[in-house]
Parts: sequence; structure tokens; C-alpha cells
Amino acid sequence: MFSATSALTFIVVLGVLVAVHEFGHYIVARMCGVQVETFSLGFGPKIASKKVGPTEYCLSIIPLGGYVRMLGDDPNEEIPEEERARSFLSQPVRKKIAIVIAGPAFNLLMAFVIFWGVFMVGLPVLSPVVGEIQEDSAAKKAGLQPSDRVLAIEGQAITEWEEIRATLQEKGGSMLNFTVERAGDQIDLNITPTKKESTNIFGDPETLWLIGILPEGEQFTRRYNPVKAFYLGAQRTAEMTVLNVVGIVKMIQGKISSDNIGGPILIAQIAGQQASQGLLNIVLFIAVLSINLGIINLFPIPILDGGHLVFFMIEGIIGRPLSIKKREIAQQVGLFLILSLMVFAFYNDIMRFFVKPG
Repeated sequence: MFSATSALTFIVVLGVLVAVHEFGHYIVARMCGVQVETFSLGFGPKIASKKVGPTEYCLSIIPLGGYVRMLGDDPNEEIPEEERARSFLSQPVRKKIAIVIAGPAFNLLMAFVIFWGVFMVGLPVLSPVVGEIQEDSAAKKAGLQPSDRVLAIEGQAITEWEEIRATLQEKGGSMLNFTVERAGDQIDLNITPTKKESTNIFGDPETLWLIGILPEGEQFTRRYNPVKAFYLGAQRTAEMTVLNVVGIVKMIQGKISSDNIGGPILIAQIAGQQASQGLLNIVLFIAVLSINLGIINLFPIPILDGGHLVFFMIEGIIGRPLSIKKREIAQQVGLFLILSLMVFAFYNDIMRFFVKPG
């Protein structure tokens, strides 16, 4: 359900994402000696603005993005000779590439920082306590009972529920010795997982090894020291990045339905749901969206950062910029593609809003 909470959370989440992305462009441009003329959160008419030095900082009315305008980033702009050294297009190719790639890079960096911090503060994880046991399952036949706490599998200590799943997949279908705690006593049970052929979230086949149990739901907070949290944060960022890239590729291949594409309405609805579940959920949602935003902006589509990277890489290869005419045509094509994608995303959002699953 779309609500005021959803709308407010959406604006805050999007504002953070855009601010970090544009700050990446801004700070690297400044480091490269390029004059930044405008830093805007949002598009359209300005709600508020303040000029500090040569840069105007703006808050604009349409909260669906933002922009950094640099001196000389328009090839048609006439630049006085004395200011040319501070203009964007006058910079060496390596500096232009650094400035362009900084936006997506800062989005990925923010996701990493969030994950790093969350692993230090602590994440709620499920305890390895057995809840429901399926009838005729391997666990039932072996004598496992509800409320049993799994202490070890094949002598390997188990401290959280995810470790049970991971160990089952790692060991395959071999018989496993489970050490469980029941009413203060330790009991050893031999359980042989059963094989199930399934598909993953991308529709690819996968083999699962199951014993037919569900968690009871008991949770505890797991915290890590800064060094371990740093490693886990980097690992989670890499995993989420790969997951996003694979998902996009699968969608292009038609293995994932394009109905999964969502726009601002869907993001706002999810943001509202996360807000109702607490600050941690909102922060993690920002991290996931930040990775998604960083990857999408690297698409080789003109008007996106990835499109500009292609232009500058071509410039580096041929030794001169592409002609203004060619860049303008490419920008028009890119604009058409992005607008088409936005219309499609809005259409999906509206269909989800009005058409309820049967």
C-alpha cells in the first residue's frame, strides 16, 4: 500500500543515493582541478540555492535525480582562454574518465561502508533451533524433534541456522552425524539428506540437499570486529554486485520476466515496508539500491555515465574527441532508450498497483 510514510522514506532514500552519486562526480572533479558550477539534488525549478565560491548548491523540486554541472562540460559552450584549464572537456582523458566513473564508484563504496558498519553493529540471525519438521522427512525418520538445538554436524560447530543449510549443500547426500541438545542432554543422530531438483532466482537448475526442517524463529545479534566486518562488508558488496549484473543479463536474455522492472512507485512501496520494519532495514535497502544505481549508471548508454565512459575511451584510442554531431545523435538515442525504460517501469508500477494477483 502506498502511504505518506512510503513517500517520505522514498524521498529520503533517493536523496541519499543521489547525493552520494553526485558527490562522487563533484569531489573527483575538484581534485582534478575542474570548476564545478552547479551541484543540484533534484531537477527542475530550484526550491533553495546557495552559492559558495564558484559553485551553486541547489535543492530542486523534482526528487528523481540530480546533477553536477562543470565548466565546459557542454561542447558548444564558449570558454575564455584563461579559464580553459579548469574546464571539463579540456582535461586529459584519464581525468575525464575518473570524474565520470566516480559517481557509480561512490555508490558501490557507500554500499560497502553500510555493510561494513552493519556487520560491526550486529545483524539479527536465526539460532539453530528446530521448529517445524516435515512428515516423512529425513529429519523425522532420524528422530529429530521440535525445539532441538543443533550443536554440530560431523563435529563442526553450528552457531546459526544458515550454517545448517550451508553444511548440507557442502556435504551433498552423504549421511551426517548431528549433535543436538534436547532438554539439557546431548544426542547424536545420523541423518541422510534427500536430493531435490529446483531452480534458483534466475530460473537456472540447481540441486538442493534437504532434511525437512524449518527454524523455530529464535534470533540473536551477531557482531564482528572491524577487521572481520571489513572483509564481510567487501564480500557482501561483491556478491550483491554480481547478483545484480547476473540478474540484468538474465533479464536481457529473457530468462527473467521484464515484469520485474520497477520504477519510483515500486521503490516507494518497498521503502515504506522497510521503514515499518526499522532503521536497519532502511539502511540495508539503501545499500542494495546504491549497488543497483551504480551498476545501471555504468550501462554503455549515452546520457548515462557508462555512455560517457565509452566516448572518452574512444577518444583515448583515436586521439581526439568524437564530433559534436555524433555525440548529439548518440545522446538523443540514449535519451529515447532511458525515457522508454522509464515509461515501461511506470507502466509496471501502475499495473502492480491496480491489478491484484488472483
